[in-house]
Amino acid sequence: MGHDHNHLPAEIRHEKPLWWALGLTAAFLLVEIVGAFVTNSLALLSDAAHMATDTLALMIALVAVRLSRRPPDARRTYGYARLEALGAMFNGGMLFVVAGYILWEAVARFRQPQEIASTGMLVIAAVGLAVNLVSMRLLKAGSGESLNVKGAYLEVWADMLGSVAVIIGALLIRWTGWKVIDPILAVLIGLWVLPRTWVLMREAINVLLEGVPRGIVLADVRSSLCSHTAVVDVHDLHVWALASSTPALSAHVVLRDGADANQVRRALADALHERHDIDHVTLQLEAEHCGDACAVGPAPAAHDHGPAHDHERDRHGHHGHVHH
Repeated sequence: MGHDHNHLPAEIRHEKPLWWALGLTAAFLLVEIVGAFVTNSLALLSDAAHMATDTLALMIALVAVRLSRRPPDARRTYGYARLEALGAMFNGGMLFVVAGYILWEAVARFRQPQEIASTGMLVIAAVGLAVNLVSMRLLKAGSGESLNVKGAYLEVWADMLGSVAVIIGALLIRWTGWKVIDPILAVLIGLWVLPRTWVLMREAINVLLEGVPRGIVLADVRSSLCSHTAVVDVHDLHVWALASSTPALSAHVVLRDGADANQVRRALADALHERHDIDHVTLQLEAEHCGDACAVGPAPAAHDHGPAHDHERDRHGHHGHVHH
């Protein structure tokens, strides 16, 4: 009997608010870029770069929603979940370029301050603050149920602080006439964006390199598997992420003589779900240590005790691959 192994993130229920938030954020991003050049405000341009991270975060969340409905196919057996990481890498690279330009321009403006249309700068920043507050309202409900939506919500929240900073800067320029405030704000916003951009890229690189997902300690996972009384040894243990919020695990587990393989598999899958929130589990259960030869995957015909795989879905939706 065939079985459908869904490697993609769970469907996000809050798709409509994501679309509204994306539309508002993307529209204001264009307004802010145009406004930055019209008012000659480097701070606005820096905040626009920050707004770009919000736009991408919302796009990534929506991509995850759409791709979660696309089943794996013959060419992409894991589906399209890692497009999320590729998008994050592209976004991070572009933001580093933009931030570098803003910091370079800020140095020039420190030497020769330029006239700033503080009124226009204030109006645009105030509209940006309103857009951020509306987007936060739209995303708040879903932020408690989805890591993608939570990430987008935090991005918008951080950009709201940037809008507040630009408003304060515009007021100070209007009241004091200190033109140097604009490049100072641009540098501060740029320094706020760059570390978050690096974190975004680092997480994307970890997904693409199949590294252990953030929040999971490999030694703890091994201990959870070895704590079962029927388990003698665990080897060839791998934990990686199919997408930013979809951890997966595979391992070879050596059992004691007489152990019930199906019962042990269910117990191990339950433990991984409860202790580490790992739901896609592939376990090869062995009567004796198979060594490196088994790790590279011999042909199924080499086993003399029945079929190579026994697939069964337990009550949590875990999948165990049992090799007899």
